[in-house]
Amino acid sequence: MAFWKNTKLVRGAKLAIGAALAAGMIGMAAPAIAQEVAPEQLALARKYIDLTDRGAIFEVTVVETGIQTMRQIVLQDPELADVVTEVIGEVVKEYNGRKGELLDQFARVYAIRFTAEELQQIVTFYESPVGQKLAQSNQEMNADLQRVLQVYTNTLKSEFFAKVRTQLRSRGVEL
Repeated sequence: MAFWKNTKLVRGAKLAIGAALAAGMIGMAAPAIAQEVAPEQLALARKYIDLTDRGAIFEVTVVETGIQTMRQIVLQDPELADVVTEVIGEVVKEYNGRKGELLDQFARVYAIRFTAEELQQIVTFYESPVGQKLAQSNQEMNADLQRVLQVYTNTLKSEFFAKVRTQLRSRGVEL
């Protein structure tokens, strides 16, 4: 039986790849946490993070987590919707004021990758009118880029499949 036709093997391979990617991401983050950086460098990195956090990533992440939790619980018992909504609201409030923890971790990653001088140049740029415009436009531009990539990917999938099918036909294989 061909590998790609064995769904158990494909699912297992996908899980193994996902686990390897997750382990790699954790492994890449570990050096960022372990390294010491100068307080001035960390402060510059945090300033950059603050200048560019137009998407309010912390708040969005907490709200999305709340929504996912709500769905998970309500799917099990729809009658709990009201009480779960109330509790999720309370838990979200508990996370208010914790944004700094995440942004400090982001800043540490930048502080390790860039020198104090480089961070100063980055901050200076993002404090300029062009830098501010870029920071304000990034969220919209990222959404536009995602749409462009989605259209490209859909077209690629169709074209790629058609080309494979054509070459298979030339070899006497019909799908």
